[in-house]
Amino acid sequence: MRSFALTSALAAASLVHAGPTPTEKELPKRTSSLPTVTASGNAFWAGSTRFYVRGIDYQPGGSSSNSDPLADTTVCKRDIAKFKELGVNSIRVYSVDNSADHTECMQELSDAGIYLVLDVNNPSYSINRDDPAPSYNDVYLQSVFATIDEFVKYDNTLAFFSGNEVINDQSSSVKAAPYVKATTRDMRQYIGSRGYRKVPVGYSAADVSQNRQQTADYFNCGTEDERSDFFAFNDYSWCAPSSFEISGWDQKVKNFTGYGIPIFLSEWGCIENTRDFEELSALMSDEMSSVYSGGLMYEYSREGNGYGIVEVSGDSETVTEEAEFAKFSSALSKYPAPTGNGGFTSTTASVACPTVDDTWALGDWGASALPAIPDGAVKYMTAGAGAGPGLKGDGSQNAGGTSTGTASAGSGSVTATASNDSGSGRPAPPMDMSVFWLTGAVAFFTLAGTLLL
Repeated sequence: MRSFALTSALAAASLVHAGPTPTEKELPKRTSSLPTVTASGNAFWAGSTRFYVRGIDYQPGGSSSNSDPLADTTVCKRDIAKFKELGVNSIRVYSVDNSADHTECMQELSDAGIYLVLDVNNPSYSINRDDPAPSYNDVYLQSVFATIDEFVKYDNTLAFFSGNEVINDQSSSVKAAPYVKATTRDMRQYIGSRGYRKVPVGYSAADVSQNRQQTADYFNCGTEDERSDFFAFNDYSWCAPSSFEISGWDQKVKNFTGYGIPIFLSEWGCIENTRDFEELSALMSDEMSSVYSGGLMYEYSREGNGYGIVEVSGDSETVTEEAEFAKFSSALSKYPAPTGNGGFTSTTASVACPTVDDTWALGDWGASALPAIPDGAVKYMTAGAGAGPGLKGDGSQNAGGTSTGTASAGSGSVTATASNDSGSGRPAPPMDMSVFWLTGAVAFFTLAGTLLL
């Protein structure tokens, strides 16, 4: 009877589909969305696959130019075609117009399999390293949050930078660290409070030997709400001909082992001698994959500094490849991303805050205290930031209400969101679902065999 019942059911199912199937009109094909990237343990993940940044820094006109290449479809389509030729999976953009729409260029990037790492600052809205306290204000944070509003909706937004080389080789710049860290905290709280996807937030540091480790530790110390989701730094210490050991990268891997959150290079690519991009031989190897998650080569277009690999002119459709273009493409092909999990560490961990001394001088803030979010910016957590000021706004350096005190521990935690999700904590590493698929398949065939008996 069981065999008859199963056979009858299968026959009935086949009768339902008997007869010719009408031809359906084929819709225009569009590449499906890329899987979103998360930070978990000390690695990035695209779904259940370890993700390595294999990208290029991109800002036609220069990294300090007040322009937006992702709001100009002629420019972005021209350059995305070249990104595809190179074989990169990510780009970094230093400045965008948060009052513009970026749907078309972001979709073009997605169709090409490319993610965006985005700086939320621009020359008019940023922390002033020389006088940081007045520049950390509600007008500045409104612009930062408006940038998040615009880009968090795109699945291929990989990460946000809260700052770039604000702390540099000038000893006085260290005093800006608490304000950049407070901005990082505020960005993470805003993303959680608005019920957004948890796009990772971190800082892009200068590779300054006297404060490199202190900077890294500072952005990963303190309470959960104060810590970054990742840390990145700009590294030009591998100058060809070189190697993992000669460049000192082996020592940096040792120093960052056990750091507890993802690390990648936000800029790399020395030009002192010839550029052969052999850095990728180490970045994509098991010598580094347990600690580093790749990096972004500096940079795409030549801006008078000798780093670019193409020549472009404004919104002209012409792109002239330099010899380094083919070399970089060849290196990306020669050194693919590691397979498997790369020896990552599954647990996320904080570190001790660096000791305040003559090198790491934070002034009255001490080792771990941070400025409280300006009173005028608190409302954005629930009401949203509203329209962004764009690149032609009045600027924020001395424009708004500043912080009036020291933040209490945990003040940046998310207590309520638009989706009624607490939004706290960090994602766990993705589970290997293959065992569940295998178990399900075995159960199905066992049941089918039983019915046939």
